[in-house]
Amino acid sequence: MSLLVLSAADVAKVTSRFSPDELVALMADVFSRLSDRQRGVYQPLRTSVKMDHHTSLFMPSRITSAGTTMKVVSVPSADAPKEVKENGLPATTIVLDDRLGNVKAVVNARRLTALRNAAGSLLSARVILPDGTAPKSILAIGAGAQIQAHLALFLTAYPSIETCHIFNRSRNPRLDTLRQLLDSTFPSVRVVAGALPNAHSKESEAAFHDAIKGANIIITATSSTHPLFPSKLVQKGTHLCLIGSYKPEMHEIDTDLVKRAGIVIVDQKTACLEEAGELIDAQLSESDLVELGQLFDYNAKEKSWIPREGPIEDIQTAGDVTIFKSVGVGVQDAAVACAVVERAIAEKIGVVIEGYDEED
Repeated sequence: MSLLVLSAADVAKVTSRFSPDELVALMADVFSRLSDRQRGVYQPLRTSVKMDHHTSLFMPSRITSAGTTMKVVSVPSADAPKEVKENGLPATTIVLDDRLGNVKAVVNARRLTALRNAAGSLLSARVILPDGTAPKSILAIGAGAQIQAHLALFLTAYPSIETCHIFNRSRNPRLDTLRQLLDSTFPSVRVVAGALPNAHSKESEAAFHDAIKGANIIITATSSTHPLFPSKLVQKGTHLCLIGSYKPEMHEIDTDLVKRAGIVIVDQKTACLEEAGELIDAQLSESDLVELGQLFDYNAKEKSWIPREGPIEDIQTAGDVTIFKSVGVGVQDAAVACAVVERAIAEKIGVVIEGYDEED
């Protein structure tokens, strides 16, 4: 048996071939199965192993419509050397052959987590924003892989967007690189990048507040432990995608803004109530949440989805903003990794090691 190896460059090439609709349909399959509690979704508890400068996480998952995978991510420790931290989060996913049981592919997964999160966020916008919605302005807070993936996908999916504001904790090379990338990829969009305000920057505070007030879509992907902006700045009708917080002490928005939504859309209720600091502080219960997969019907044969008008109208009328909160679920990784491998095989991308599992 052969083994397919996909490098970071290979993965970038493959994922660039997916349309927003294909990625949204992929996540629609995942979330519909999660919310309907269908058999065929398996998410065993992850296992962690301490290393000298990392904690390595081993995360198996299976979705019968896609396949079986094991994702390995190494998270740098707080006291890791600077060069280790600058290397980011090394991540690899192995994909199994469901019939034979052997490993059929090894995939660099550094960017896949961001891509699957972005696809989930776009699905939330497609589901909840009224038909014919043409957002003009998008605001992103953060400048890492999550924001890059989100903006690339949203700007492609919504050609109506004219202005894209990006604010990061500091004005660093990563922020400038992201701005340059978006400038070259989306020349019709005005891309403005800046640093989040502090006590000594009244000018940047005014620019940041103006960007919030004018945004139709806001995406946050930070590790902030304090709300990034006050609720009063967010205009009615804004859709927010909150990606950053995954611990009770993390908060990207304040309780007032959470309450304005009335009902919060989440990827998975139990996970968000345990991990999302904003929802915990707002003392929300399961009755205040609706899972994304409960808002549409998925047709597996046609790989398409149809909105459920009743539940969607309930959310649209419950408050004057809409919020999608995601902490991420393992089967998203399985779905996107298997789709990438399938496309890579079809388009002959990557390195194939022949006879990998054959004895002499």
